[in-house]
Amino acid sequence: MQIYNSLTRKKEELVPHEPGKLSMYTCGPTVYHYAHIGNLRSYIMEDVLEKYLRYTGLDVKRVMNITDVGHLTSDGDTGDDKMLKGAKREHKTVMEIAKFYTDAFFADCAKLNIKTPDVVAPATQCIDDFIKVISALIEKGYAYEAGGNIYFDTSKLKEYYVFGDFSEEDLAVGVREGVEEDGNKRNKADFVLWFTKSKFDDQELKWDSPWGVGYPGWHIECSCISMKNLGEYLDLHCGGIDNQFPHHTNEIAQSEAYLGHKWCSYWFHVHHLNTNSGKMSKSKGEFLTVSLLESKGYDPLVYRFFCLQSHYRKSLVFTYENLDNAKRAFEKLAASVAAAKKTASGEPDAAKFAELKAGFDAALGNDLNTSLAITALYDVLKSDADSATKIALINDFDKVLSLDLVKKADALIEAEKAAESDVPAEIQALVDQRREARKAKNFALADELRDKIAELGWVVEETRQGTKIYKK
Repeated sequence: MQIYNSLTRKKEELVPHEPGKLSMYTCGPTVYHYAHIGNLRSYIMEDVLEKYLRYTGLDVKRVMNITDVGHLTSDGDTGDDKMLKGAKREHKTVMEIAKFYTDAFFADCAKLNIKTPDVVAPATQCIDDFIKVISALIEKGYAYEAGGNIYFDTSKLKEYYVFGDFSEEDLAVGVREGVEEDGNKRNKADFVLWFTKSKFDDQELKWDSPWGVGYPGWHIECSCISMKNLGEYLDLHCGGIDNQFPHHTNEIAQSEAYLGHKWCSYWFHVHHLNTNSGKMSKSKGEFLTVSLLESKGYDPLVYRFFCLQSHYRKSLVFTYENLDNAKRAFEKLAASVAAAKKTASGEPDAAKFAELKAGFDAALGNDLNTSLAITALYDVLKSDADSATKIALINDFDKVLSLDLVKKADALIEAEKAAESDVPAEIQALVDQRREARKAKNFALADELRDKIAELGWVVEETRQGTKIYKK
């Protein structure tokens, strides 16, 4: 597979450290609120990537953290812990908030057919691992204590801004949001590994450490959880593009300082979901959730389909008009699959199957081009392949796309059967006669029968998916 590596800024062949096996880490949610659909775009695209890698025969082990402590409202190590902020908002304990929103996150993932990673590790269950790595970084000279906190010393690195042509001047305080500079830092880009009570006295979750009672910084979590579960060499790290700096930059700094060698080979970053007013975020009040879409009558898989129509390295603009277009296309697609399902019989044609599958493989093997993979799906339905081959291919593609198209088609067929069972025998007989007249190309008789059916209060309509009959 060719994949765009954000670290090298070019497309490369994905070659695992251990042949046949691939280690994959994805940054999980900070569980202080519901995930909005912008967050979930990243998880959808990472899900497709994981499933495609498995589809190609790789043995994938995917690990994801749950941030239930340590992620501050600013990436510049300032402001409240997001978890504490959520607890204050809802008058609950931090762990009650974490449990509720973790469950809500995975419920949304299930609705979107996002597979749960092989390992899901809450940060609060890995405190000893964080202390072990931080202690080693201090011993190696990469970390220091100041003002009661432990900081990573970025000046000890040959290169810190690894993801782009940044400079210290470009990123004056080392953050994405405007914040005051932390006077405890030796260098502007240094970041916190461990906070003590000297920093936030009202922090609910605290642990004993060699440096005082406190809690870990956000960045150390992912490094430690990845190394604990996937070893010293990570093949593939995924996340949203906004995690690239400072979070992923800091992960690389601390991981490689601790290990003494290169840590992760490939980085996969999903770009933003935007609204007409810019990047979607909770702070702006543009808080669109899966549940909100459901309340407006959208199947969550319509949103998944909407995301797959665009490349992960392009920003995607969300409007309800765009979502409505995706809904219509998705429903037509399901209807086309239903039409094929009705006539499918026998075994698929192996040669035709391989020919049409090649287009799907070529699309996803070229930097996970899901929009071309959807085109390959349409190509199957428009092809001269027999219906059994079409259904076999759609089932095969759905191992990756996870759109449940055959399941949706089955539901449509059952609904049609239920509707037909309510048609009076007299009307059904006229419909059958009309069908035979059309086959015989006796269109004058077919029109006459259609009019007669209409006089009796029923409508008969020919569609690409077959004949539809319904009450006026």
